[in-house]
Amino acid sequence: MVDNDGAGLRIGPYDWRYPTLRRGYNPRWTADPAYIRLVATPQEAVRALEIAVNEADTATGGNRRSRITVRSGGHCYEDFVSSPDVRVIIDVSLMNGIYWDAHRQAVCVEAGASNWDIGEKLTKKLGLLMPGGSCPTVGVGGHITGGGFGLFSRQHGLTVDYLDAVEVAVVRRRSPAGRLEVDLVTASCQDTGELRELWWAHTGGGGGNFGMVTRFWFKDLPQAPSGALRVEAGWKWADMDYASFKRLVDNFGGFFRDHQDDDRYGPLFGILLLTPRTSDQIGLIAQIDATLPEARQRLTEFVRALDHGVGADLDHRSQAHGEHPVLTGSKDPVHVDISELTAVPLLANDQAGKYKSAYMRTPLPEHHVRAVWEALTNPPEAVRDATVQIDSYGGAINRRDAADTAVAQRDSVVKLQYQVYWPSGGDPAPRLKWIRELYRAVYGDAEGRPGVPVPDATTDGCYISYPDADLSDPEWNRSEVPWSALYYKEHYPRLRQVKRTWDPFNVFRHRQSVEP
Repeated sequence: MVDNDGAGLRIGPYDWRYPTLRRGYNPRWTADPAYIRLVATPQEAVRALEIAVNEADTATGGNRRSRITVRSGGHCYEDFVSSPDVRVIIDVSLMNGIYWDAHRQAVCVEAGASNWDIGEKLTKKLGLLMPGGSCPTVGVGGHITGGGFGLFSRQHGLTVDYLDAVEVAVVRRRSPAGRLEVDLVTASCQDTGELRELWWAHTGGGGGNFGMVTRFWFKDLPQAPSGALRVEAGWKWADMDYASFKRLVDNFGGFFRDHQDDDRYGPLFGILLLTPRTSDQIGLIAQIDATLPEARQRLTEFVRALDHGVGADLDHRSQAHGEHPVLTGSKDPVHVDISELTAVPLLANDQAGKYKSAYMRTPLPEHHVRAVWEALTNPPEAVRDATVQIDSYGGAINRRDAADTAVAQRDSVVKLQYQVYWPSGGDPAPRLKWIRELYRAVYGDAEGRPGVPVPDATTDGCYISYPDADLSDPEWNRSEVPWSALYYKEHYPRLRQVKRTWDPFNVFRHRQSVEP
């Protein structure tokens, strides 16, 4: 139904849209909210939030559902947006404009825009590139606030490295009558004091922590290239032994350690997709800006260096892995138009999933490689769709000082994402057991401790945009380092101060939100 209260569309349990809107992209997580709000303007967002924070859950007497959550694209890996304790979901996906703001002299991106919108409106129409992710349905509201990382990040840095200002609906005061009041504030990097701290917190402090973001502004975004040269290759598992596997992983990590930030290979991005042995191939995706001098030669040199000494034959990529569909399927460089790169087709949303992450300051040590090998070559029957994905890091990302933004990891060479999938409605238990035990084996000692990538000379914690609730569970995090330090390191006390200032009532909270 449409309310006449200026708060957007109100979708209740009897609306045919409710079953779809009460869950996120991952079918593992579902909420049973009193209603869902669809807002299309910052003013509607403010009004929707103001109504929500001042009402009780009459359906349950307020005993069960207490949280108000905000959804942009719905791709949160955990139950931070959709879970049984959610009373109201405010969905900002109708607020998806992207345009040049003459007043601020910056590009405005509304918080409900998706990566597909970025490709269609920012890249194709304005000719600019946002160096973030490629999954088309991911919403920028969560993607940007987590840092924003993608296939052009080694060349141009993280998305937040270009963030000039952010508009946020915040709940920080009560009226004399006792009602919570909502303010719409704009915080920029030019501000000082509390406003600048609010801007800084949105440069990697994660979504759903300080307020409801409605708009972002960006300055000095790079020009979009006409396209990229892209390789998609694979090594057959049938030809792979441990020596070959280790050589491949060593080659990948060593290359990006040795070419962290140089003129020739700095712009090159690579993804190594380590799959279970039940798959046909271990996969590779690599690309480079096609407009760079000798781009084809640089990409070819990288593939040759990666394949050196592996022994297994390198072939064309034949199958999708994880969240990466086959785009070119060619082991030889293929020119891909920028419009194709910014709208990569997404696999069908019929899979539940669990994810973990780790930053690496060095190539993977031998015991990491051995643990991954053991898990991939001896998976349980239920684990068929899984990937240990190794992304290149460094380059322009590491040029920024860690204190410049809330992203604390600015000297890693690769970043890992552990993934396992199963059919919606299937039994998650064997898949969760497999990925948890793999993670513990990689980052644990002989006694199974600490079990997580504690920041040290080798590892550097975890990525907030790949949230993992196990980091808060003492059964799986056996270190003395809390989840907050794994995500935010030395930045966490500063983020807590921002939380105290801008969300003193802890309206915006979930299992791993910044603590007030």
